[in-house]
Amino acid sequence: MHHLFTAVLRAGIVVAVAAGLFGQVIVIPTAAADEVDRFPPYAPFAAPYVAVAIVGVACVQVALGAVWMLLTMVERDAIFTSRAFRWVDVVIGSSLVATLLAAGVAGHLAVADIPSPDDGMELIGAFGAAMATVGVGVAFAMLTVIMRGLLRKATDLQTEIGAVV
Repeated sequence: MHHLFTAVLRAGIVVAVAAGLFGQVIVIPTAAADEVDRFPPYAPFAAPYVAVAIVGVACVQVALGAVWMLLTMVERDAIFTSRAFRWVDVVIGSSLVATLLAAGVAGHLAVADIPSPDDGMELIGAFGAAMATVGVGVAFAMLTVIMRGLLRKATDLQTEIGAVV
């Protein structure tokens, strides 16, 4: 793989992880505090939802770390080894955890009696966003599982060719 591509991907990973850290430390807690200030009945929901959001961002960061390691393996021409599956499994696992968190939020929003400042549209929008996140998470996990299967086949073929040569 071209070194420029891996360098650009690594720069993107660094930026994404840094943006995630900024979000975890500043944006998410501040936004929750602002919502509670604007509408105090949200106070009991702030801490759990902040925790879920921070853990969700951490799942993305873990997946990005695994992608970094896979890029390292590509650079070393070692992607078709059994060690690559460990990192692909980390991506799958972190996406499943994030998807389960989103499903939990969607479930809570569907059954909880959460007060709304106006006509409840905020809750409908939040529920829709949570459901969309679940759908995207499931699709991403399934795609990654399929790609893992392709990596398995390519690894087996390379091992077979190596034994012949």
